[in-house]
Amino acid sequence: MAKTLIKGGTIISMDRKVGDFAKGDILVDGDKIEKIGKSIRSPGAKVVDATGMIVMPGFVNAHIHTWQTGIRGVAGNWSIPEYLHEMHARIAPRYTANDTYLANLVGALNQINVGATTIFDWCHNNATPGHTDGAIRGLQESGIRALFGHGSPKPDAKEGALPFTHIPHPRSELERLRKGTLSNDDGLITLAMAALGVDFSTWEVTEHDFRLAKEMNLIISTHVWGAPTRLNPDGYAKLNKLGLLDKRHNMVHGNYLSDEELKIIVDSGASVTVTPEVETQMGHGAPLIGRVRALGGKPSLGVDVESNISGDMFTVMRMALQPQRMLDNQATAKATKAPAQVLSITPREALQWATIDSARAMGLEKKVGSLKPGKQADITMLNGNDLNLFPVNNPIETVVFHANSGNVDTVMVAGKILKQNKKLKYRGLPKKMEQLARSGKKILKGVKFAA
Repeated sequence: MAKTLIKGGTIISMDRKVGDFAKGDILVDGDKIEKIGKSIRSPGAKVVDATGMIVMPGFVNAHIHTWQTGIRGVAGNWSIPEYLHEMHARIAPRYTANDTYLANLVGALNQINVGATTIFDWCHNNATPGHTDGAIRGLQESGIRALFGHGSPKPDAKEGALPFTHIPHPRSELERLRKGTLSNDDGLITLAMAALGVDFSTWEVTEHDFRLAKEMNLIISTHVWGAPTRLNPDGYAKLNKLGLLDKRHNMVHGNYLSDEELKIIVDSGASVTVTPEVETQMGHGAPLIGRVRALGGKPSLGVDVESNISGDMFTVMRMALQPQRMLDNQATAKATKAPAQVLSITPREALQWATIDSARAMGLEKKVGSLKPGKQADITMLNGNDLNLFPVNNPIETVVFHANSGNVDTVMVAGKILKQNKKLKYRGLPKKMEQLARSGKKILKGVKFAA
């Protein structure tokens, strides 16, 4: 692959040693960043003019259910119990393998379009190996980087059959993927487990799944409600005692966990992913940003469900940052009887949650999440001349508070430009969108939703 020189942009590296540049260049060699600095020369390199652009690491979306792309606009009035029943018991079983392929392809392309270069695709609608293969094929075809979280469906149990809470994660499917499509840990698409966890499985299944993840050295991510009524109220303490809780574990939500449990999780090195837009709607409770920070942890961020969320990390960042500032400001005012003199969280920290901290939660921090020589060339460029961004007085604050998906001009993954001049380079997108629309209409036929 020829070299590419990104020239004259405002660079936000998200790496302390590299620093930021008011006007700098990035030299890309193949799939990696070779050099970052001022006035770089590389005769023969393809030049990308970044004048007026904010050049930053691609967003890392640490939690998204990409398979729901074709059924957008159906869950905006659902509580979490409604979502779990309607989505998993009624809608998910209607999917064919091709439905999953189309959703993952178009959903991944949308993530590229809105500036994300890496996603944790939490795919818990793998009814058959064909569904799994369709999901992976969609990701591969898009060109995105993804951690594919293989999960299990959650249908209502048929008479005489075990409920999903009692069914261990299928070792055979993980082994099939490790020997086949996802055998290369250096590939764009790599394997993880999207397991039931302490909330949604028996203790026997929970222990089985965590031991399996350890044996296969896979990231294991789980949805956690954290209410005392969950299936394993002391599950995290037991996992920790068994040595099964470490940096490979990624917990999503956990809003009602006790301080003691949350400390166990953070101290173990496990990561916590917050999806604030979904959590504030569906009754998960207050997002864990402040509580994780207080324990010395670094939160990561995800979009979550495609069925009712905007799907971009700009929104997620603001939904994570400003409400937590509000909570912190209220606590300060209550304690001191005066307004806060200094805000508790900086915009740079919020951008870290959406980039390097999310990469760390996925075990990919050595590859992506910041711009640094030797790391993968996963780069997003925003047009700083757009009316909502201009003039760019403070690049970090511009990204965090002013930018939106419409400002994403250029996106590069592993050195390959997938979007440029605000246009995706994927050929045949209109046809795929038509197919996705038909797929969604078929899946939702006869399903009634509250206005």
